[in-house]
Amino acid sequence: MRRAVCPGSFDPVTNGHLDIIGRASRLFDEVIVGVLINQSKTGLFTVDERIEMLREATSGYGNVRIESFQGLLVDFCRTVQAAVVVKGLRAVSDFDYELKMAQMNIGLAGVETLFMPTNPLYSFLSSSLVKEVAKWGGDVSAHVPDHVLDALRDRLAANGVR
Repeated sequence: MRRAVCPGSFDPVTNGHLDIIGRASRLFDEVIVGVLINQSKTGLFTVDERIEMLREATSGYGNVRIESFQGLLVDFCRTVQAAVVVKGLRAVSDFDYELKMAQMNIGLAGVETLFMPTNPLYSFLSSSLVKEVAKWGGDVSAHVPDHVLDALRDRLAANGVR
C-alpha cells in the first residue's frame, strides 16, 4: 500500500491545505493527515477541534484519515507505516526551510518528501494570515470551508474579537 503523511498544525485548516490533501489522495492509496501537537504553542483551536474540522472537510475522501502526533515527524511516519511526506510549497522561501527538513528526514529514517506546488489560488494563504484577517473583521470565506468559517467566527467572538 502506498501511504503518505500530510503534516501540519492546521490551526485552522484552509482551502490551501485541502488542495494539497486532495491532490495527494489521488496519488496515494492512503493519506494520513498528521495534526502536530506543539505544546510550546497555544493555538486558536485545540488539537481535537482541528481534527474534527479536518475530518469534516475531508469526509468526501475515502482514503484520508486524520491523526494527531507529537515529536518527530519521522517517528509518526514509522508508526503509521508511511514512507512519504507530502508538503505544499507556496513560495521559494518555503522551499529553503522545507528542503532542510526533507534532508533531515531522509537521513534520520529514510522518509522521502514530495513537494507539491500550491495551486496559484492559494499561494499566499496560511492559517496565520486567515486568523489575522478574520480577527480584524476581514472576509476569509473564500479561503476556508464554511464549517471552519463558522468555528473561526465563533471562537473569535468568544475571545472578544468582533
